Amino acid sequence: MATPDEPPPAEPPGLARGRLGAVSAALLGAAVAAPIATVVTATPPVLAADAGPLAALSVVAVAVVLFLFGTSYAAMIRRRPSAGAAYPQLALGLGRPAGLAGAWLALAGYHAIQFGLYALAGQAAAPLLHSWFDVTAPWWAVAAGCWALVALVGTFRVELAATVIVMFTVAEVAVLAGLAGAFVVRPADGRIETGTFLPAEVSGADRPLFGLLLAVAVLAFAGFETTASYAEESNDPRRTAGRAARLAVLLLMVVLAGVTWSLIVAAGPRVVAGRAAARGPELIFALADDRLAPWAVTIGRLMLFTGLLAAILAVHHAIARYLFALGREGVLPAVLGNVSHRTRAPRAASLTQSLIAGAAVLGAAVAGAESSARTARWLIVGGSLAVLVLLLLTAVAAVLHLNRVPGPENVWVRFVAPVLSTVSLGVLVYLALLNLGALLDVPRGSPWVVVVVSSLGACLVVGLGHALVLRSTQPVRYAGIGLAGAALVITPKPSIPPPVQESPDPEPPDEEASGLKVPRQRVPGAHRPERIHPEVNS
Repeated sequence: MATPDEPPPAEPPGLARGRLGAVSAALLGAAVAAPIATVVTATPPVLAADAGPLAALSVVAVAVVLFLFGTSYAAMIRRRPSAGAAYPQLALGLGRPAGLAGAWLALAGYHAIQFGLYALAGQAAAPLLHSWFDVTAPWWAVAAGCWALVALVGTFRVELAATVIVMFTVAEVAVLAGLAGAFVVRPADGRIETGTFLPAEVSGADRPLFGLLLAVAVLAFAGFETTASYAEESNDPRRTAGRAARLAVLLLMVVLAGVTWSLIVAAGPRVVAGRAAARGPELIFALADDRLAPWAVTIGRLMLFTGLLAAILAVHHAIARYLFALGREGVLPAVLGNVSHRTRAPRAASLTQSLIAGAAVLGAAVAGAESSARTARWLIVGGSLAVLVLLLLTAVAAVLHLNRVPGPENVWVRFVAPVLSTVSLGVLVYLALLNLGALLDVPRGSPWVVVVVSSLGACLVVGLGHALVLRSTQPVRYAGIGLAGAALVITPKPSIPPPVQESPDPEPPDEEASGLKVPRQRVPGAHRPERIHPEVNS
């Protein structure tokens, strides 16, 4: 304890410590997923495909897979909590090149999701502006307003920014729960039929089931893993983020499965497919209009907009922390690793991300691009697919690292759960690629399918190339990948005893004659980067 004459101990350099709890981090992860946007944009096409009760049941099935993944994910976070989230985990389990490949995949995926959310926000605000102010604003004007708010909040203290996002997210979940309750209280034909939760015929629903499972995996839950980005700023860096990830999965499962089931109850299991096909994104508002006052429907539309805004804010914070982690290690420009002295927020990384998003919105406006649900869907599905591939790589890294370097984890955490999650996520990635055209809502053989797959491959190639360049040109920085700081590499030095008698022209010792083996000197960091002082990079 500091005495009155001594200044209090300074906070360690880097991000602020002890600012977030598990609930706050979980809501930040759930905010990225934007559950109300999923209910409005992704659920109606699934119901229109005559999935019926399988729509809600598949949400539960995917949640089980993600719970298994969360077990090993939490164990990896305990070993190395970092603002880079999955990036240091990949470096631990699959090697430094895979770590950088995963970082580039994450940055590309979250940026694509954010750009799609900006486009959706412009559409969600249109009916509100027209009904309240009789104004028709272009989508880019609404996106620019959202961008200004995000750029401002991104530089706040993390607990203040989290308060804004959490308030929006709690309001969003509360409104969804209220709408679901109204649908269940006033079901179609006055009663809840067994067809709302028991599928009548599963044999003919293979295609809708796969499409639904994929839509839920890559759209509904993408973002829960960003809770690991706040590990360094949480109350317990080694446990809070892992608990928050599983709590976010639980929250999303309850909300999405419950609201989807309530839509079937409100419309009726026999006619829900027709109504979903006819109404599309307006399905939930049309069903609410039949049961609630107009002001309640308006609140639902307002929550759609604020939910999208909360998602944009949460994605912004996740990207900023990825940039911070990469800048801190010198993988990207070191200025990205700076934090504000007053707020301890990654201000340089936040402003950089704001500039990237602002340039994208400005470029789209200058090019005359029009906001459409289809364009937003392409961006969000492509970004979510990148996140799904990232989760698969992280699961493989957990299997390898937890068993190669045994720790206090039991067999379930170390082997069974990560193996099951790896297999399950591998199946989901395969099915996503197999049915990518249906997810993008484009015809079979569309060039957009090739564009999305090629973009994923390009991210991996860029990351691997980046790692190889660092390894050959800056080996010490390469050695520090995933270590959250500078690496101190130790190389062996030859230990040669002095000669017994000095001579005017001493000859170097003969290794074969003396039996002394002198280790060959190598470039620091390029050969054995694991020789790191633990006290430097703990």
